[in-house]
Amino acid sequence: MHKDPAITESYFSEERDMYLRTAMLPFALLCLATSCFALNCKHIPGALVQIDVGAGQVYGVKSNGDIFTWYGQSWHQVMGKLTHVTVGSAGVWGVNAHNQIYKLVAGDWTNVPGLLEQIDAGGDQFVAGVHKENSPYCLLKKNTIGYTQASDSANWVQLPGALKYYSCGPISCWGVDHHNQIYVRKGVFPNACSGDVDWQHISGNLSMIEVGSDGSVYGVSSQGDIYQRNSVSCDLPEGKSWSQVPVFAGQAKHVSYDLGHLWVVLKSGDIHDCTK
Repeated sequence: MHKDPAITESYFSEERDMYLRTAMLPFALLCLATSCFALNCKHIPGALVQIDVGAGQVYGVKSNGDIFTWYGQSWHQVMGKLTHVTVGSAGVWGVNAHNQIYKLVAGDWTNVPGLLEQIDAGGDQFVAGVHKENSPYCLLKKNTIGYTQASDSANWVQLPGALKYYSCGPISCWGVDHHNQIYVRKGVFPNACSGDVDWQHISGNLSMIEVGSDGSVYGVSSQGDIYQRNSVSCDLPEGKSWSQVPVFAGQAKHVSYDLGHLWVVLKSGDIHDCTK
């Protein structure tokens, strides 16, 4: 497999303070107009069932498990088979049809101890996810950044509650359960990924949810509508309300947001890159 410098581990070595300063600026600007924005959406060739964007990179998987990354102006296939892939400051991670966990290390997938059905690398250099029995877990920065071979330790931290989808950003983690109820977990840090003791219930219903690298929160309802959480900030991680994003009503399946780009996968598999 060709090892492009843009997708090597060195990409993820920025210091936390610089990461937060650069990430939160566009987020602060976006929050000024969350209720009145319009998006321009560009159709991207190909078909995916799941997509994840972070740290300036885009990864996705097809229905047959093939993995692709968007680089330049085209998709490039990555070796292996996954059902869910994620990219963020902790690197590129994924899970396969047997719930086995992998991290992309120097162009090769390295097995990580544990089993997850869904995984997210959007936290501040920590990884989170959900077990097939709906238990949420997270993995501390000391285990994620330094993980390079299968013999390394991976001490997953189990969180209370039951979720089907769990996603983290720099200031909070969000999840949805099998009743599409929404929850936020505050006080998360690279070396304390479990966060506060209690979950905070958030009004609304979503079937999946994603936290962007700047802390913004997007989700998709069971009807296929896209929503954004308004007024999320360091002082108010839970935000104040939801606004429906005025694109692809009733058609969306999966979304992910990074650096001003909202990537949308439709129920049909079509892919769109939306910007203001």
